[in-house]
Parts: sequence; structure tokens; C-alpha cells
Amino acid sequence: MTAKTPPTVVITGASAGVGRAVVRRFARDKARIALIARGVDGLNATAREVEAAGGEALILPLDVSDAAAVEQAAQATEDRFGPIHIWINIAFAGVMSRFLDMDLDDYRRVTDVTYHGQVYGTMAALRRMVPRDHGSIVLVGSALAYRGIPLQSAYCGAKHAIQGFQDSVRSELIHARSKVHVSMVQLPGVNTPQFDWIRTTLPRKARPASPPYQPEVAADAIHYAAHHRRKQIIVGFPSVEAIWGDRLASSALDHYLAATGVDGQQAQEAVGPDYKDNLYAPVPGDHGAHGRFDAIARRRSPQLWMTKHRLALGAGALLAAASAWLVGRKAR
Repeated sequence: MTAKTPPTVVITGASAGVGRAVVRRFARDKARIALIARGVDGLNATAREVEAAGGEALILPLDVSDAAAVEQAAQATEDRFGPIHIWINIAFAGVMSRFLDMDLDDYRRVTDVTYHGQVYGTMAALRRMVPRDHGSIVLVGSALAYRGIPLQSAYCGAKHAIQGFQDSVRSELIHARSKVHVSMVQLPGVNTPQFDWIRTTLPRKARPASPPYQPEVAADAIHYAAHHRRKQIIVGFPSVEAIWGDRLASSALDHYLAATGVDGQQAQEAVGPDYKDNLYAPVPGDHGAHGRFDAIARRRSPQLWMTKHRLALGAGALLAAASAWLVGRKAR
């Protein structure tokens, strides 16, 4: 890929939520984007947005829990656009439920989509990138990759697994002196349609436990991770607090979340008889990137800005410290 050649990007979970926002961000680069998701309505609408922005789109309707389908999608992408430069794993599934109330088939389904889907995507990408010694893979994680919360044991377990998976794969690539890079973005709660279609055994609709971020914030972080050789990007102070809080006071957090995490993840609205979840099949229609929490969602992350500019901030801090030392020495 030269400076003038637009990148070829594969994005799973591309039709809605964070995936849709990430597609829009790469479309601004005039990228050639392979769109992977199950819902054809959303995929068609997403492709139109890519083309309107000046990029190219390839629609690939499939379920990421199907390893053969993911491999075929990778080949179809290269047949159409040439070598894949960036692969982004976003697709996930979830169930809101006490562990004891969960159907074990549902538990396996969450794991297959959220964890194995990223494994299959990474395998398909590495099979092509490693021989060329070039490429970037982004795993999309969560603060819940480090700190589990009640009612989401399947999702939290899958995100924890992705974090360990990245450590292993990244170490192997370093050992092989490969220039292929694997990064992971740890997201906070994000205002996406997931809260309107997540499978639940609870009486009330799901909601984020704290004010979420808009999906464009997540997309900015994922786009940055795809172009920089950072192992991990953490988005939002709530994610930092959760990760470091667990490292410093994990047992205390268990008790705090036991007291606040169950009611805190349920809205006032009851789950109606016409409620449709997307665990095994997509909910028809084009659902876009945003959920129903625009009024409280955060549109910026000062923490992410500091993460992206840490070298400049570090240099500024050193310069300020040196200046203070010189002033103090002169005064003495």
C-alpha cells in the first residue's frame, strides 16, 4: 500500500453500532472495505454510505462463528480488492442474565461469536498477512476484559479470553520478528443498538451502567489502533478506573458491583412481549450506529486524547520539569 493507494479493510460487525461507526471512519479515507455482518438490510445501507463517501464496499453476509465462512470472506476480499491491509474484529453477542438462569446453548453462542469470531478473523488475516510481512489486526475488547460484572458472565468471559489470546499471538509474532501488528482496544459502555436487542432473562430493558460514549469515540480509537503499533488502547476514564480498580482492589469491587451492578444495568422500561433479540438471527432493518441514549452519551474522551498524544505530553512534562529545575537553580 502506497501513500496514494487506499487501504483494504475488513470489518466484522459492520452493519450497526460500533462497527457501523468504524466503517464510516474508514470510508473517510476512501478505503476499500469488506463489510461482514448477518443483517442484509444494515449491510446494504452501510455499503451505500461507503460509496457516498468515495470508498468501495463489498458486502459479505455471514456469521463470524462459522470459521469456513470467515476464511471464504477473506479470500473474496482479496479477490476483489487485493491484499488485506487492516482487519478489525468487532462482532459480538451478549445475554443479560444471572448465570444460573442462562441456557448453556446461549452461553456457548455468546462465546462462539464474541471470542471464536475474533479468533477466526485473526487466523484468516494472519494467513495472508504473515507471508507478506505486513498488516494490522485490531481486536475490539472492553474494560470487561479485565473486570467482570454481574449479569454478563458469558460476555465478560469471552472478552477476558480475547485479552489472553492477544498476549499469546502477539508474543509469537514478536518471536518470529514479524512486522504484522495485533492491537486491542478496550471500550467503555457505548451508545449502540445492542441495548435494544440483547437477549435478556430480566424483566426490564438493558441499559449501560454509566453514561456511555458515542460510537464515534470508539471508532476514533479503533482507527488510531489500526495505524499505530500500540499493544492496547484504553478508551474513557471509566475503563481506566475499572481496569486499575480491579488490579488494586478486586475483592472490594466484587462487593461494590454486587450492590450496584444488577439494578444499574436495567432501565425502567419493561421488556415487552414483542421484544426481539439478535442472538441467533439479526433483527430486520437498518439500525445505524447509535442507540437510544443520545441524550446522556459522551461525545468526547479527554483520556483517549491524552493516550493518542502521550509522547507530546510526556515531552512537555519533561520540558516543564527541566524549566522548573533551571529556574530553581538560578534562584538559588
